[in-house]
Amino acid sequence: MRLFSAIADALAAEGLDALRIHYTVVDGRGGYFQNVRRLVEFSPTRVVLAGKRGKVAVEGNELRLGKCGDGDVSVLGDIEGVRRET
Repeated sequence: MRLFSAIADALAAEGLDALRIHYTVVDGRGGYFQNVRRLVEFSPTRVVLAGKRGKVAVEGNELRLGKCGDGDVSVLGDIEGVRRET
């Protein structure tokens, strides 16, 4: 969790916008998302997570939720892509 804070601090120090929802995807296993405020949409092929300033759509196959709490969400399954939504 400190890794994401360090990355965000480095980006802010360089004058770039800090990421709204931080995430890491492990190919074929799932992903870990931080700063999530709510679950907007959920199906086995699409999960949409909302943060304070935007949303991300996670698309793939056999998606399911893992650990959720304190703004952290794990999405398990075969993630094919993550993209920002407005």
